[in-house]
Amino acid sequence: MNKVIVSAKTVEEAVEEALGRLKATRDQVRVSVLEEPRRGWFGLFGARPAKVEVERIATPVNPVEQGLRFLKEVLSTMGLSVEVEVREEPEAVTFDLRGDQLGLIIGRRGQTLDALQYLVNIVANRGAETRHRFILDAGGFRERRRKTLQDLADRLARQVLRTGKEVKLEPMSPADRKVIHTRIQTVEGLTTYSEGEEPDRRVIIAPEK
Repeated sequence: MNKVIVSAKTVEEAVEEALGRLKATRDQVRVSVLEEPRRGWFGLFGARPAKVEVERIATPVNPVEQGLRFLKEVLSTMGLSVEVEVREEPEAVTFDLRGDQLGLIIGRRGQTLDALQYLVNIVANRGAETRHRFILDAGGFRERRRKTLQDLADRLARQVLRTGKEVKLEPMSPADRKVIHTRIQTVEGLTTYSEGEEPDRRVIIAPEK
């Protein structure tokens, strides 16, 4: 509800009632007086209450503040005491979590962290004029995961080159698959492609034909 019409004995009383209904403060609304109050004859006949239209003013959405507020609410609900470091860069905004029990936030191979990152991106950009990309990290997990995947890609690349047989990797998230694809692109004689449907989509490393 962004607009209400309220009648009351005075304009001020009508405005106060409208603010209560909208759960807003005076600086967050626009007030239009539709009818001034009239006392009437002897205070009895022809009396008319004041009538006002109060409309909430749309305020610009700050995606970073909105996303950070949502993230902190989730962490609080989980009962975790975690600090959030915010890094704003041209290509993305990173929320880097610091503290104990980060394993609960990361989850198996980063699945919980990825799910929370997905939600942060949705909530943070809700109502925003310009879309922002948010990355959720926890104690440097993203970099460690990237290095692990690159090492895996290097090892499997050597195997495929030696045997001439393609290798199927386990199902991975889109971000993890991208790391594998990018790494194998640097290896001459090999190619990669993905098969399957989410969440079981996986990378295939194969000899280049």
